[in-house]
Amino acid sequence: MKKMIMKTFSLLMVLAMTAAFSMTVYFAVAEMFRTSADISDPLPDEGTDFIPEDGTSPAPPANIPDVLPPDDEENDAPSGEVVDEDEEKKHGSVYIRSKTNGLNIRSGAGTNYPSLGSLDKNDMLSYKGQSGGWYITEYRSKTAYVSASNAYTELYEMEHEIDETIEKVIAEGYALLGHPYVYGAVRLHDGRGNFLKNFNAEKYDCSSLMQYIYYYGAGVVLDVTTRTQVVQGEHVAKNDLKRGDLMFFTNSSRYNKTGIERIGHVALYLGDNYILHTATDHAVIEPISTRRWNYYIETRRVA
Repeated sequence: MKKMIMKTFSLLMVLAMTAAFSMTVYFAVAEMFRTSADISDPLPDEGTDFIPEDGTSPAPPANIPDVLPPDDEENDAPSGEVVDEDEEKKHGSVYIRSKTNGLNIRSGAGTNYPSLGSLDKNDMLSYKGQSGGWYITEYRSKTAYVSASNAYTELYEMEHEIDETIEKVIAEGYALLGHPYVYGAVRLHDGRGNFLKNFNAEKYDCSSLMQYIYYYGAGVVLDVTTRTQVVQGEHVAKNDLKRGDLMFFTNSSRYNKTGIERIGHVALYLGDNYILHTATDHAVIEPISTRRWNYYIETRRVA
C-alpha cells in the first residue's frame, strides 16, 4: 500500500513539472510574436522582381509614369522594313552593250547619218537615253547614237558603290571613247601638273588617257608612263578590285623583263570584269580577256 502511494505521488510531480515547463514556453513564444508584430516588413532590394505565390505578376504602382510617352513609343516601334546598309551604298550605271561585231556608231539617230566608229561584240558605251529606235551615247567627245534594236544592242546595268569622285573620273573617260590610240602621245602635263603645250586632246596612249581623266575628274596628278604610275597610290589585292582602280599589265614585248620594267599597259577597272582603256586602236570599254588576265601584274588605288 505504501509503495502504491509513492508511485502516485511521483506521477503527480512529473505532470506538475511538465505543465509548468509548457506554460513557460507558451509565454516566451507569445512574447516573441508580440515583439515582432511591431516591426514593419522590409521592401525587397531595388530591381528585384517580386512574384506572388499564386504566380501572377503584380500590377505596377500607380504613381510610376510610363518611361516614354505614347507618341514616342509609337515612333520608336519597328516599321517592319529591313534596311540593308550595303544596298544603300550601291547604285547602277547603265551601259549600251553591243551584241555583234562592227556595230556602227552614228552622229545622228538614223542610218543616213555618218558613222563615227564601230563597236565589237560585248564592247560598251555609256547610256544617255533613247530617241525612237536609237540609244543616245557619247563618242569622241560628241553626242552619238547606236541602234536600239534587240538584234544589235542591249542595256546592261552594273552595280557599284557610290563614289562621286570616281564617277567624275569615269565620266571623263566616257567622253574620250573612240579617240585613236597613239603610241607615245603627248601628255596633258609633265607629271607634276605643268601643262604641255603640244598636248592633243584627240590622241592618247594608255597612260596619257589615265593621266587626263584622273586630272580632270579628281585633281589627281599621275606621272607620265605606266612604269612610274605603278608606284603611285596604294596597292590593292587582286580579289579587292574596286571601280576606279588602275590595273597594270605586262605585254608580249616586256613579258620577260623584271621589276617595273615588265609594266607595259594600264587600264581603269569599271566592275564586272570590264575596263576602260585604250590599246592598239582606240579608247574603249571592253571585257578583260583571258590573255590580258595572263598579263596582269598589279592594281593601284589613287583616289
